[in-house]
Amino acid sequence: MTIYDLLILQFIAHLLADYTFQPELWVRHKRRYGIRSHILKWHVLVVFFISFVLADQWLFVFPSIIIALSHLLIDGFKDKAKLGRYTFFIDQAWHLVLISGAVILFEKHFGLKPIIQLPINTHHLLIIATFLFCTKPANILIKELLNYFKIAIPSRPHNDLLNAGKVIGIMERLLTITFVLLGQYEAVGFLIAAKSILRYEGNNPGKTEYVLIGTLLSFGIAIMLSVVILKLNV
Repeated sequence: MTIYDLLILQFIAHLLADYTFQPELWVRHKRRYGIRSHILKWHVLVVFFISFVLADQWLFVFPSIIIALSHLLIDGFKDKAKLGRYTFFIDQAWHLVLISGAVILFEKHFGLKPIIQLPINTHHLLIIATFLFCTKPANILIKELLNYFKIAIPSRPHNDLLNAGKVIGIMERLLTITFVLLGQYEAVGFLIAAKSILRYEGNNPGKTEYVLIGTLLSFGIAIMLSVVILKLNV
């Protein structure tokens, strides 16, 4: 295991704890009650458990505690800071900085002594992290980017359509990454064209533009991450 492996594993742990295993109900409860939310305590425990397990280091229990406590403080007080549309980006930046700092300091002072030698290398971990990021985390990132630039859909569809859009977005990103990594760039072009035709609504220009922006962001994220994986070649 290298320090890069540990960094990616902790990034995966963050994605799992902060997105995959955090229901929307938990997010709303924390936003409403802040540091007083009992859900926040459960979230902190989830963060600690996943961070410690994926670290694959007995002594990483201490950095995992620090990472978990950072969620308690940041998630408990971020809404009181009244950062508005910057909240999500500052929140995630703080988490990533603290995770990176914890990993770097741990490696410097304790070294890396994995409990189990994982049968995967840095490149495999990077691919796993990319696919995971392009599920629920990418959906939320796109939503926050649209909110940041104050891009709103003129008439909101029903919830089932909103949920369907999330699933479509996840599938298109996962397929795009797969096609790019396999070198099937023509398939990516076909996918973009098919999505554009199917989601086009000539009788609602505002909605069409909203969908187009979301589509470009979705494909853009998947393509850029795929290119990064190919260029790093680790």
